[in-house]
Amino acid sequence: MAPRLTLISPDFTRLWFGQAVSSIGDMVFSTTLMLWVATVLAKDESWAPAAVSGVLVAGGTAVLVVGPIAGVFVDRWDKRRTMLGTEVLRGGLVALLAVVSFLPADALPAGVWLTLVYGTVLLLHAAARFFAPARFTIIADLVTGDADRARAAGITQATSQTALIVGPPLAAPLFFTLGVQWAMLFNALSYLVSYVAIASVRVAPAEKAPVDGSGTGKAAGHRSGVLREFVAGLRFFGRSKFLVALLVFAVIGQFGVGALNTLNIFFTTENLGMSAKLFGYVGMAIGVGGIVGALCAGRVVQWIGARRTTWVSLLVSGALLVAYSRQTGFVGGIVLLVLFTIPLTVLNTAMAPLLLSAASAEYRGRVIAVFQPMTQLAAMVAAALSGWLAGTLLRDFDGSVAGLRFGPIDTIIAVAGLCILLSGLYARGALPDPGTAEDGGPGGGPAGEETPGAPAGPAEAPATRAAAVRGTAPPRRGSTE
Repeated sequence: MAPRLTLISPDFTRLWFGQAVSSIGDMVFSTTLMLWVATVLAKDESWAPAAVSGVLVAGGTAVLVVGPIAGVFVDRWDKRRTMLGTEVLRGGLVALLAVVSFLPADALPAGVWLTLVYGTVLLLHAAARFFAPARFTIIADLVTGDADRARAAGITQATSQTALIVGPPLAAPLFFTLGVQWAMLFNALSYLVSYVAIASVRVAPAEKAPVDGSGTGKAAGHRSGVLREFVAGLRFFGRSKFLVALLVFAVIGQFGVGALNTLNIFFTTENLGMSAKLFGYVGMAIGVGGIVGALCAGRVVQWIGARRTTWVSLLVSGALLVAYSRQTGFVGGIVLLVLFTIPLTVLNTAMAPLLLSAASAEYRGRVIAVFQPMTQLAAMVAAALSGWLAGTLLRDFDGSVAGLRFGPIDTIIAVAGLCILLSGLYARGALPDPGTAEDGGPGGGPAGEETPGAPAGPAEAPATRAAAVRGTAPPRRGSTE
């Protein structure tokens, strides 16, 4: 009989432990970067919102540029070694930035500091494009059976949301009492813990699959082979009407969430009147909503089906984000954030089997490598656009409609909510009918799937989320992640 503390299997438990520690480290690092840029490097500057959005843009650029091709190499390489290598690289990068940050803030121009921050974030996200698909594939190998894979997805998601509760409240005191350096060193240490956990996982050698999707098994080092594999992955994705539909409404939804990730620190301090020292509790509220959503998700999907859960979750979360934009008090804002996150978490659970049911083993890395960059591009554009609007065009905006006053930040967040509502309306009409998509379709493939050879069952949830709301959009581990 398995020990009580074992989650599904001993190897999955070790992998989960590494994720739990590193996720907390990422949230500490993410919140610290937001606070450092907003309250120190760009303090009292009109371009502060744009500077914060630059963190998100740097991460998004790495996802967009490196993500698509990373999937090709992840499908070729040893997954465990790939994860170990990325942890060494990311831990070293964070430790190096921590050492440099011991310099006084006025020792370097603000532009140089921001360049260091953006460069570090870009490299962290680039490394994460290899880590996330490799981890996804390892979990798929460690955990078999639909029920256990669903459990693994739920555990992974609940762990990420718990990190939102623990990480940000820990980051703010570290930042304001000990300084930015110690929060960064904490994250560097979390990569070390993750490395040790991954090194202890025993993964059976995978069968050698054709690396280019053509059955020819070309050598891994040839550039032409890389291009063929990349194109094969694009074709696989593009031939699935189902995957394309999921991608379209996920992109629309990310336009809304990207704006919230960028401007929330300004909304909470200016519109809600909250001290910057309490900003960590915003992430905590999101984490509480995520855990509640993870606990409810299975029942909701079982009750109304995955398809209906997907578009209903988008509609409800969009409406709640609009309501959040109208708040003027700390308590009301925190309550709305909790409620807003619940349907988003339910959405992630509903999308997991729908998104990956068409991904056969040799295409797992490339399916994620198509989906992640496109959704990240949407979030990146939203981050840049919202930061620019808040700092320039709408900086002095002051209007009213039917007696309701609108300022620059709350107006942008309200429009973000409308974007999520729009994605819900699209999803309602675009997803395949119930009875086909919701149960994986005939033979286990999604409705509308035109590619032969679809796998017979769902895989675990991907690292990307259709509408992820983390205090990062700075590094996630999977933001660095």
